[in-house]
Amino acid sequence: MKKIYHLSTCDTCKRILNELNPSSDFILQDIKSESITPDQLEEMKAISGTYESLFSKRARLYKERDLKNKTLAENDYKNLILEHYTFLKRPVILYENQIFVGNSKKVVEAANTAING
Repeated sequence: MKKIYHLSTCDTCKRILNELNPSSDFILQDIKSESITPDQLEEMKAISGTYESLFSKRARLYKERDLKNKTLAENDYKNLILEHYTFLKRPVILYENQIFVGNSKKVVEAANTAING
């Protein structure tokens, strides 16, 4: 599987996509215009290990709903990601049997190495 879940309006996602320059056999899914399905989220979780690892605590809704002061379980993370696209830490890059989640320099470098050698 070669797929990148991203937000087309996000400058950071645009920069990372430009940096990675994925080949045409990658599927790019804009999570705002094409919602993540439960099956897609399950696939991401199977590789990453937890829903929490896919969850963005930087999302504006996370602050607005005061979720940092609540104890969230794995199922909560799953439901929140499915409820609103901003809860997915992005981009999420699936490459063969590997997953790269988020935009930290370390994650982007690892994805770039895996994809481009």
